[in-house]
Amino acid sequence: MEIKVIKADPKAAAEKSKMGRKKRVCAYCRVSTNSDEQQESFESQVRYYTEEISRHDEWENAGIFADEGITGTSADKRPQFMKMIGECMAAKIDMVLVKSISRFARNTVDTLKYVRALREKNVAIIFEEEHIDTSDKSCEFFLTVLSSLAQQEVQNTSEHVKKGLDMKMSRGELVGFNACLGYDYDKSAKKISVNEGEAKIVKYIFTRYVEGAGTTMIGRELEEKGWKTARGSSEWHDSTILGILKNEKYKGDLLQGKTYTVDPITGRRLANNGEGDRYYVNHHHEAIIPSDVWEKANEMLKKRSYVRKLNPDGTRSRFSREYDFSSLLECGFCHHTLCRRKWSGGHNYSVLIWQCSEYSKHGKFNCPDSKGMPDSVLRGAFIAAYNHVIKNGSNFLEDFIKHSGEVLQKNNASDRLAACQKSLEENQKKIDRIGNLFVDGTISEEAHDAKYKELSKEKESLLKKKEELVFEGSKELDELKKLEKFKDEAGKYADKGLESFSLEAFDTCISKVIVGGYDQDGIANPYRLTFIFKKGFGDKLGQVQKGSKPTSGGSLYPLVNFDFYWRHSAFVVKGKNERRKVLSDFIPVVAAIELS
Repeated sequence: MEIKVIKADPKAAAEKSKMGRKKRVCAYCRVSTNSDEQQESFESQVRYYTEEISRHDEWENAGIFADEGITGTSADKRPQFMKMIGECMAAKIDMVLVKSISRFARNTVDTLKYVRALREKNVAIIFEEEHIDTSDKSCEFFLTVLSSLAQQEVQNTSEHVKKGLDMKMSRGELVGFNACLGYDYDKSAKKISVNEGEAKIVKYIFTRYVEGAGTTMIGRELEEKGWKTARGSSEWHDSTILGILKNEKYKGDLLQGKTYTVDPITGRRLANNGEGDRYYVNHHHEAIIPSDVWEKANEMLKKRSYVRKLNPDGTRSRFSREYDFSSLLECGFCHHTLCRRKWSGGHNYSVLIWQCSEYSKHGKFNCPDSKGMPDSVLRGAFIAAYNHVIKNGSNFLEDFIKHSGEVLQKNNASDRLAACQKSLEENQKKIDRIGNLFVDGTISEEAHDAKYKELSKEKESLLKKKEELVFEGSKELDELKKLEKFKDEAGKYADKGLESFSLEAFDTCISKVIVGGYDQDGIANPYRLTFIFKKGFGDKLGQVQKGSKPTSGGSLYPLVNFDFYWRHSAFVVKGKNERRKVLSDFIPVVAAIELS
């Protein structure tokens, strides 16, 4: 028995299957930029391949696929390339002509993926400069080496470009410019100038935020005014407004290098948190917002970011101290905070009032007994309450200030923050240690996972504690500054009493003000005021006697009660469907401390 081996010849087989028709040949060409020089190169490539295909009688032109002015580092960013691949996979093309591997793809993965996929469809690729025909299986080794070199070339080019950009940024030159509301960009001069029409929107945003308005409220106001974003959208999201507030360009400065390229092949970029150099240029261009206003807005933004956390009871803390009484006024009926509003009426008449937020936002039926309390009355009532409490206490202020300072020093958050940071470092060492033990085979995977889970939970708890201590430290620093200022001012009015409202005195002495409440007969009085002084007042004045009865609040012990002059009117319910207007000259005020 004689056996004869007939050698495989895939190329001849493919040619045989195509007998009776011409070979369908296409070409792919690409340039990376839209410059005039590259444009000429692009056109010459298209012309060259059109003529090359027409010179072969056995070839049929299946099209010239060309991507113009598009980066070639990733294949899916080239629409014409992907269209050509689709045609090949649909068996509409037999051969592809390409100038070089770097024109086809600039990373090893893409090159081999598409070469192999097209080879399975009997589609050959001819790389002219490298003299490679992919229908020959022996070419794969050369393809791998050459495409790796092409990939390295991309990485080298990326490094060179990065160095060039770094040099420009270090000289203070503007490199690239994303659309920025309020500024126009001159591409030829590479400079930005103020757009007055848009600048008024930016000014409005900063003004309202510094006044205490939140981003949601500002966004709603901008939409009502019909003002549009830099992208022309009528919808204002919180993130858009926050981005404007954080943008240093509005105070005339420029920060470059905010992002960095993780991988030049994928083009993936991330926020630069120190992974690369950044360049900050002061007074780079004309400012829209004064520097002090920008700093104030961002300081408020920073503090708000700390306190907008869910409390253990599920409520959300808020920060806004642009107004003296913000976050410190509590409704005596529903216990929600009061918000600041403006009553307007008649010709040039307006008055600032504080009203229960539940009443204001959700309707009067949610807190029917509450009424608006004028800002000026609150200020005057505090002055009177303060003077009533400190009279006859010659050494009281000095003792109270000393006591308050000792309390703040004792609760020093910076020391606890340092201890927390040390615990975090120890925790990380333990995590690294168990990882090394697992790699060395000293402990099992189960033991590693159990310990890692325990340490991760501990780390999460420590990070949360650290965040709380950072905010607490910020608050303590503010309180120490106010206490020091109060100490300097207190001596001036120790003998004659407080003559005008002092924010330092209010913040140092008062922990909360309750607006509204019930009298001894259980009758609601929306204008009753209870100023709750900090515990140190009761300790130093010795006015809280053992066995003294608390107020209707349950844990509030009175220091002094008095009537404050304020002529006002109120409606009193009489009968089932009748109200009677009553005029009054005084409101009851209680100065108390909370001992629980």
